[in-house]
Amino acid sequence: MKPFIHEDFMLQSPTARKLYHEHAERLPIIDFHCHLSPKQVADDHHFASITELWLGGDHYKWRAMRANGVAEDYITGKASDWEKFEKWAATVPYTLRNPLYHWTHLELKTAFGIDEVLNPSTARKIFDACNEQIADPSFSARYLMQKYGVECVCTTDDPIDSLEHHRAIRESGFVVKVLPAWRPDKAMAVGDPHTYYIYVQNLQDASGVEVKCLDDLLQALQNRHDYFAAQGCSVADHGVSQFPWRVAPKHQLDEWYTQVLAGQAVSEEAVEALQTYILLELARMNARKGWVQQFHFGPLRNTNTRMFKRLGPDTGFDTIGDFRSAHAIVSFLNQLDGEDLLAKTILYNINPVENDIMAAVIANFQDGKIPGKMQLGSGWWFNDQKSGMEKQMNALSEQGLLSRFVGMLTDSRSFLSYPRHEYFRRVLCNLLGDDVEKGLIPVQEMTRLEQMVEDICYHNAKQYFRF
Repeated sequence: MKPFIHEDFMLQSPTARKLYHEHAERLPIIDFHCHLSPKQVADDHHFASITELWLGGDHYKWRAMRANGVAEDYITGKASDWEKFEKWAATVPYTLRNPLYHWTHLELKTAFGIDEVLNPSTARKIFDACNEQIADPSFSARYLMQKYGVECVCTTDDPIDSLEHHRAIRESGFVVKVLPAWRPDKAMAVGDPHTYYIYVQNLQDASGVEVKCLDDLLQALQNRHDYFAAQGCSVADHGVSQFPWRVAPKHQLDEWYTQVLAGQAVSEEAVEALQTYILLELARMNARKGWVQQFHFGPLRNTNTRMFKRLGPDTGFDTIGDFRSAHAIVSFLNQLDGEDLLAKTILYNINPVENDIMAAVIANFQDGKIPGKMQLGSGWWFNDQKSGMEKQMNALSEQGLLSRFVGMLTDSRSFLSYPRHEYFRRVLCNLLGDDVEKGLIPVQEMTRLEQMVEDICYHNAKQYFRF
């Protein structure tokens, strides 16, 4: 009997298998958006156990465990590593048809060579086998990146970050490029004056600019933008729940911003207008430096107040929002396009209902100079599973050029998440192979199709980001 994860896993036709094994499987990985810890890479972190490596910080798994009735002490609490792993193993059989079931066994196979299915009866054996490998001095953060064929990653970094760990990685001669990515969301968070004031104090210290007004904020951000560029950054990432678009006179913006700095709450309209203005200025900075800018939009974050107070952010209590985004995004992009300051842009919508909308939006701003300048980002967060990836690629295919797509990323904090690239490549090859088998793509175009697979999996991103 074949193991569950075998060489032709998910590849349901001869063409799909040919495309994957001959054209996708062995290409390097460019992970242009992730949340890996630069410190762990710089330190070449060694993990205490499979529990730390696999379950620590993985809110996908945490959500499944909670849904399976697992108490929080065995998820984020003080239970032992074995007890937490045991609870996860007991949950895995209940994740059938959830992408976690596939990811779990891909990770066990690719990182540890384990073919067995994880469940309560195999839990102890797998736990011990993984930990035996992890105990080897060579098993480390850098080892995993090299094992998976990673060529380059972009982490997610606040403007106030020193980037000292990126410098240390670069100076160490590590073969994998670990580059910073500019994520200035906190500089826009004017809706919470108290928290914002604390952040601005830190930004002042990092930039050397005293922030007394809106123009000072922009100067402080420009200083840090320049610093990031000097440290090898060429990618920006902006995360918003509802994409802002509200235009107000500059004098009114100045007045509102002064109120925020004084600790006074302003109206929702004022918050949106300030965020629109700041985000436009940040996008202009990106364009002037020739950076790629990414926009992740649409989630409702920290929806469970009780658990947010207990555990903080990024612990598995976010969800898909149902905001209307088209008008705001079109207006935003149109403003920048009219100024000739629209950078290469990737849009990631978390609500799959917006796939076709955003695929149509990007087509309006392709400039006829840079192939695939405007990108519909891969299925993100709640959509980075088989059906979500297929829906995203189908929308892009029908509204634009799938051939110019820059492909997959992990968006993860885990060094075991690289099989998501393999998963994506298998889904892509199966999707295209199915079209060939059904006669929707002629066999006369196989050479073009093979190149298309290689481009989407690697070459498009390599060229687009110029890594």
